[in-house]
Amino acid sequence: MSGNIRLLNDTLAAAKAEGRAALIAYLPAGFPTVDGGIEAVKAALEGGADVVEVGLPHSDPVLDGPVIQTADDIALRGGVRIADVMRTVREAHAATGKPILVMTYWNPIDRYGVERFTAELAEAGGAGCILPDLPVQESELWREHAEKHGLATVFVVAPSSKDERLAKITAAGSGFVYAASLMGVTGTRETVSSQAQDLVRRTRATTDLPVCVGLGVSNPTQAAEVARFADGVIVGSAFVKRMLDAPDDAAGVEGVRALAGDLAKGVRGQA
Repeated sequence: MSGNIRLLNDTLAAAKAEGRAALIAYLPAGFPTVDGGIEAVKAALEGGADVVEVGLPHSDPVLDGPVIQTADDIALRGGVRIADVMRTVREAHAATGKPILVMTYWNPIDRYGVERFTAELAEAGGAGCILPDLPVQESELWREHAEKHGLATVFVVAPSSKDERLAKITAAGSGFVYAASLMGVTGTRETVSSQAQDLVRRTRATTDLPVCVGLGVSNPTQAAEVARFADGVIVGSAFVKRMLDAPDDAAGVEGVRALAGDLAKGVRGQA
């Protein structure tokens, strides 16, 4: 069974052909429940997201701020397992036909087994993985299995990355490059870092892969701002916050759908 890297590539290319950035949403699996998380992912895609990153909840999410940490804690206390992450990918992709990635730290994959993880993700219809803490120089085993199963390997670059390091990271990656707009953790912010545009420029100098910006985007105005210089706009904490703040799960799902619609207008310059 081959994964959906081609679908991811085609989706990002189609957005570019429309003269806009892609909208990439992030939601953790198992939050607020496994079934509720699946409905939230489907709502984000149906509302206007082009791609979704499904987070694999982790007890020590070093890149994630307090909003996503809270959601991860709820999912972990609810007993979420890797099988639930795969189910989330499978059902959301089957319902929408859109590309779904998993965003995960390396330790859970290492413990689960790289071959087993990549084979199951491909079988579920996944498009690939975002691996924020896997060093490129230690990624050969992962990349070998990901390529075999038709999965993208998305690495994260940061404003602190030197040009030589950027070139090594982008040469090893596929699908797109995740450009962290600032040094720090995920979360909503009043403004998007001015470092983001420079990082996109420097990253593009090393690769033909799309460069998508995350960390800090939370509303249509910010999405429109980032869409002017990036190939994709990644939004996570704002979606999770809609779920956390909602009076019940159904209202949370509708909040996700509405936010996706608003952000979709933002990346199209209609905000």
